Amino acid sequence: MIRIVIAGPRGRMGREAVSLVHQTKHFELVAVVDRMNEGKTLAELDGFPAIEAPIFTDLERCLQTVQADVLIDLTTPEVGKHHTEIALQYGVRPVVGTTGFTEDDLARLTQIAEERKIGAIIAPNFAIGAILMMKFAQMAAKYFPHVEIIELHHDQKLDAPSGTALKTAQLIQQVRPSFTQGHEAEKETMEGARGALYDGMRIHSVRLPGLVAHQEVIFGGDGQTLTIRHDSFNRASFMSGVRFSVETVMKLETLVYGLEHLIE
Repeated sequence: MIRIVIAGPRGRMGREAVSLVHQTKHFELVAVVDRMNEGKTLAELDGFPAIEAPIFTDLERCLQTVQADVLIDLTTPEVGKHHTEIALQYGVRPVVGTTGFTEDDLARLTQIAEERKIGAIIAPNFAIGAILMMKFAQMAAKYFPHVEIIELHHDQKLDAPSGTALKTAQLIQQVRPSFTQGHEAEKETMEGARGALYDGMRIHSVRLPGLVAHQEVIFGGDGQTLTIRHDSFNRASFMSGVRFSVETVMKLETLVYGLEHLIE
């Protein structure tokens, strides 16, 4: 039995995670961390199953009170960073679905995880199909170095480009020669028209209601193009990756950033 705390249970991803834990026989939800509802139980909130998990507004107090193996954090970038460090200090393995971690953040958290010999997973995207899309894009970039990334998300998303788009560009960068694409005399007549520039590649962000999480990577070559696309139509699409991460983090003794490092 894996004892789990969920941070951010009232968000759309959080609700899916609560349902996942509730329906998985070897998972047990021992508490949740919410910015309100201190002293209540999850069962007292509208729209949740009858789970008598206590609600805390402070993660540190939560981990001092309940015994937990894993923290699933589905909050915001700043809160996620803070929660990850607290969880590691208390010997609880974080599985984090927020983006915005810098290289310095990851280095510091990796050091803590390795000192304590406990696992941590930070995943810009939990959808297995999205992970495969990134891996396939890296494979294609060896043969198609001219590439642009278009990511499309709902209009309530805070960061642009998405963590998945940035992670995709980083993976491509590992195999692609560094050069700036397009005509050398190219000029934007309206600032931002060509999107963000990452190591010579362009990343474009779309934000519209009705979207969930979508990305396509377009490669161009002589007389041909190749498009690799992934679509998440609802947040249940991320739960197979959350379950995989919870089960896998119990076996790790370091921090892993991105599920592509764990999926063959």
